[in-house]
Amino acid sequence: MPARNALRFGVAYDFRNPPDSGIPTPKLYAQVLEQVALADKLGFELVWLTEHHFVDDGYLPSFTAVAGAFAARTSRIRISSDVALAPFHHPLRLAEDLCVLDNLSGGRMELGIGMGYAPHEFRAFGIPQKERVSRTEETVQILKQALSGEPVRIQGKRFQFDGVPLFPKPAQPGGIPLWLAAQSEAGARRAGRFGLNLLPQGNRAHTIEPWKNEIRAGGGDPDSLRVGIIRSWLVTDDPERDWPAFRAAERYRMVHYGNWAAESREKVAAFNDPERIPQTYLIGDAEKCAADVARFVREYGITDMVGWAAPPGILPEQTNANLERFARDVIPRVRKLLSP
Repeated sequence: MPARNALRFGVAYDFRNPPDSGIPTPKLYAQVLEQVALADKLGFELVWLTEHHFVDDGYLPSFTAVAGAFAARTSRIRISSDVALAPFHHPLRLAEDLCVLDNLSGGRMELGIGMGYAPHEFRAFGIPQKERVSRTEETVQILKQALSGEPVRIQGKRFQFDGVPLFPKPAQPGGIPLWLAAQSEAGARRAGRFGLNLLPQGNRAHTIEPWKNEIRAGGGDPDSLRVGIIRSWLVTDDPERDWPAFRAAERYRMVHYGNWAAESREKVAAFNDPERIPQTYLIGDAEKCAADVARFVREYGITDMVGWAAPPGILPEQTNANLERFARDVIPRVRKLLSP
């Protein structure tokens, strides 16, 4: 594993396939597997997977199954989630899955955790949405123990375990790294209180800064942890030619993201907040993209930047060139721009 503060780049997949795309789901999955193998060869350090349920475009509901397939097709890229929805998992079962995956992958697993927000998911699973904070916090406590190879001990409101041992133990020394998503000050402080890597969305003053303050208050050093975000790119010499297809895919993503519930519509509106950490596409030739990435990483202290590799309705084979140009022409420029 690289140094914890080393800048890492990666790709992300949600497997969203609009019902009218004409793309057979098995074809999409097969091409994603081919593309992940390509990303591994190109030197990308990360691949992130999402989790959502009961969405008609196939929004990925089982990240652990796909993580196993990715582990089999790659040799070096690290595999994680942005994010696994803690309230919908039994924490011991999730920990077992991650430990098995860590051994299958040769110690390449990480785990990003979120609380969930879509009411239809909570209704379908029969879990009261009001329990999402307590379930997430207890799950984090359990995973911190289990993914470090320790017996699980907790006497909580939702879970009670008295020294349950898990096998196999994680393959990587020190255990499987954990991340927590935060879109508010409360969430950021929660991540800091547990000493976790941060997946921020929204206003920096309400996420990154409170997380750092909480880490320091606990005697830790935020520079020893990581800050990761999804921000995509399109490396092109002709944006007028290449951007429309990506723009249509992103419009689809945002419109359907916002149709789930009032809360998610508010989340979409928040993307227009000028104070939020930007997650819009970076578009331009290699030199422009590199300058924009370097500026973004430096300004917000980002250590892990991941882009959507196959936006909804676009086959991975149509985006391979974008990944290749980013890996070949942008990443080396970024590292040079950021070198001391």
